[in-house]
Amino acid sequence: MSHSFEIGPVHVGAGHFFLVAGPCVIESETHARTMAEAIQRIAADLHIPFIFKASYDKANRTSVKSFRGPGLVEGTRILSRLAKDTGLPVLTDVHEPGHCEIAAEAVDVLQIPAFLCRQTDLLVAAGKTGRAVNIKKGQFVAPGDMSHGVEKVRSTGNERVFLTERGSTFGYNNLVVDFRSLAIMRKLAPVVFDATHSVQQPSAADGVSGGQPEFIPLLSRAAVAAGIDGLFLEVHDDPPNAKSDGANALDLKLLKPLLETLLAIHSAESD
Repeated sequence: MSHSFEIGPVHVGAGHFFLVAGPCVIESETHARTMAEAIQRIAADLHIPFIFKASYDKANRTSVKSFRGPGLVEGTRILSRLAKDTGLPVLTDVHEPGHCEIAAEAVDVLQIPAFLCRQTDLLVAAGKTGRAVNIKKGQFVAPGDMSHGVEKVRSTGNERVFLTERGSTFGYNNLVVDFRSLAIMRKLAPVVFDATHSVQQPSAADGVSGGQPEFIPLLSRAAVAAGIDGLFLEVHDDPPNAKSDGANALDLKLLKPLLETLLAIHSAESD
């Protein structure tokens, strides 16, 4: 596997396996820290390199009434302090080119949301920061076409880019995963599988997205067996009361047993 690189202590690519996990959005500083430390303990016990994720703003919520997060200034303050206190690499979404430099001062990875994966100015601005860039594949984009997004980031001289599969639109209010995409995109850059957004049912619950989290383990096992570099999971300690994407989040108490199973599969694939 080519295009491998480091994000702090996390090796991306070249047959390694890492975890990106955390709540969809920063609900409060206390909650973000609680989740980061809980997942960090689990990952450390299992010797899995871990990147914490949480968004300071969810600009693409279905309803204008939905919770979006604390915003750029307060959100990046929280993430910067969390990174310093825990020693964890941190990832967050960016939605506007003007946010990239500010967010890059606080976090290690800038994530391009799926709906924005073709936005040239955003991709270039993220690349210019020198931070690692995670491009989530749009639900409407063929896997091979993600080469263009990768090239936009690399045009800035930044080679630290990876791709995340999160399902493709399948009619209305539903997604399906084409596992061929993992192999196709892995020729372009390291690939992560987002097992939680892949079970999302977009806009299916009266102004918010629904989900089928019972299928998270199934899809995760298949993705690890197919060969991925990392796994992306939105994890929450109380999914029914999460302020964003609770319907498709993995309950924190299910994280360790799932990862134990996935490590066994990854080990078998590596032999």
